[in-house]
Amino acid sequence: NYEGDKMNYKRYLLNILYIFLIEIVFNIALFNKITYYFFYILLFSILTGTIISLITGFLNESVNKISNIVINSVITLIFIAQLIHYRFYQSIFSIYSLINGAQVFGFMSAIGKIMLHNTEYIIFLLFPLFFFIVLGLNISFKKYTKKELLILIGIIPISLLLSILVLNTDKDKNYNAKDLYYNTHAPTISTQKLGLLTTMRLDLKRAIFGFTDKIMLEDKEIEEVNKSENKKEYNILNIDFDKLIEEEDNDKIRSLHKYFKSVTPTEKNKYSGMFKDKNLIVITAEAFSPIAIDKELTPTLYKMYTEGFSFSNFYTPIFYVSTSDGEYVSLTSLLPKEGVWSFQESSKISLPFVYGNILKDYGYSANAYHNGRYNYYKRNLSHPNMGYKYVGCGNGLEKKINCKIWPQSDLEMINATIDDYIENEKFLAYYMSISGHLNYTYNGNMMATKNRDKVKNLKYSEAIQAYLATNIELDKALESLINNLKEKGKLDDTVIVISADHYPYGLTINEMKERATYINDEKFDIHKNNLIIWNSQIKTPIKIDKYASSLDILPTVLNLLGVEYDSRLLMGTDILSNSEGLVIFNDRSWITKYGKYDAIKGKFTEYINLEEKQKYIDEINEIVKNKFNASRLILETNYYKYIKTEE
Repeated sequence: NYEGDKMNYKRYLLNILYIFLIEIVFNIALFNKITYYFFYILLFSILTGTIISLITGFLNESVNKISNIVINSVITLIFIAQLIHYRFYQSIFSIYSLINGAQVFGFMSAIGKIMLHNTEYIIFLLFPLFFFIVLGLNISFKKYTKKELLILIGIIPISLLLSILVLNTDKDKNYNAKDLYYNTHAPTISTQKLGLLTTMRLDLKRAIFGFTDKIMLEDKEIEEVNKSENKKEYNILNIDFDKLIEEEDNDKIRSLHKYFKSVTPTEKNKYSGMFKDKNLIVITAEAFSPIAIDKELTPTLYKMYTEGFSFSNFYTPIFYVSTSDGEYVSLTSLLPKEGVWSFQESSKISLPFVYGNILKDYGYSANAYHNGRYNYYKRNLSHPNMGYKYVGCGNGLEKKINCKIWPQSDLEMINATIDDYIENEKFLAYYMSISGHLNYTYNGNMMATKNRDKVKNLKYSEAIQAYLATNIELDKALESLINNLKEKGKLDDTVIVISADHYPYGLTINEMKERATYINDEKFDIHKNNLIIWNSQIKTPIKIDKYASSLDILPTVLNLLGVEYDSRLLMGTDILSNSEGLVIFNDRSWITKYGKYDAIKGKFTEYINLEEKQKYIDEINEIVKNKFNASRLILETNYYKYIKTEE
């Protein structure tokens, strides 16, 4: 038994101090802001520190000391890993992603660069551990007495109860501490207000026991729209939501019926059916950005962007699972569910409005390709579920292109696959490219090396030169695609849609700024991008300045093709409609024509003067929250299966 102070409190307090310090350092590193939320973090640090002290107090002194240092070292590594992940993807990785292994970070070779640019923060994160070890040299780690163990065990529920009670003092209407703890899964905001360890604890609990965000609905007068005799004015299907609500016993499904009944559908417009019966080729271009478009270096991209639809306020926000979520958002018009790999999970549900499934009903063939590993991010499950015959490296494409190089060639992929569908009467082809993938160096990036001669004399850093070189390969692929379509007499009858999965996070902000003159507010502007919708018959460029994002691509293209879909059931909206534009980011921040809202800072920057600014902010926050929640429930409940249309 411990013989000294009445209570061996020093290492107990030291553990609490360690947790609190590392939480503070991490919070400042991510959010660069000190707020009263640190008080909540302190309370939860007491809980965590007590638990660590308890589980390291049962054995002899040397074992207790070593185990305490090991536990705190592991915690430190978790904080550093989360920092690196946040610098990549601007999000907190989940337990789900951690279990799935290496794909948390995508490619290990890029981590060194991120660590180098965050050396000072990593050192600061190591300081609390160093502090703990040094102070621990003169502190006893002897086995606790029964009395001490009982005291520690008693502190745990008391500190937890106190922490929960204090959450009620947060009066923020949107994403307050109590709401984040009980009702809303928003890991980035939760990390800021409750701390990383509490956020990860909640994430683990929700992953094991399940969790459903609450959808808060507002009453809306929409009966006239739903029952209008002239339904062709709207992109809606004949769905009797009142009947569905009345007959549904499942609370989650019924809540979604009520929600979608309340959503205002988009009106059809002068562009509706503009591309009716035309072939469709959709490309998600790896790490594509405006800096890849150059009249001399990438003339085909330049031609397609300047001659087709031109969207001047378009964004491709990065979400939690990088490329996979980028694909998911643009191809499903749903927001990803935080904490899982949404595209993989979507393989288990009905997706009636995605290109492959909906266009098959109109007589289209549907093929999908990826020149990376075919089962990476479980595309072998998600893509067939969207209606595609899917081929990648490992299930057939390796017989046609060189899959052993890194990254693989988009040009080779196009040339090897176009004969699969080009002779079909009506075809849909989807490509997930890879030539533009990081790292952006001449050592280890075959596409950068292949096209080096075209960029080596440019007055840019090697990273930007290499990035441009990789996109030259994409440009060559597009040139070949267009030439093949032209030779087969299919060019005029084919629409090509190109968007990014995310911004090129393999580049630093300063490297991007060598070409990106549009980056002023780094939080938002790095996600600004180009959406290309091109057809050779567009004689005059069509310029659209509405705020939009990758979430809006699917409904926009469906409207252009003139197919029947229900705009209420998608999270994005037709960019060409008269609906108000809305760009949603992974941390619940947003942009509209009236301004941009930083959800982490709680700061709204006005573009247009608003008489009732706070009311507007609250309304958009509610819309954003509901879109996240509805997307999550669709994935969890297989909601689209429950939708029935009336004859």
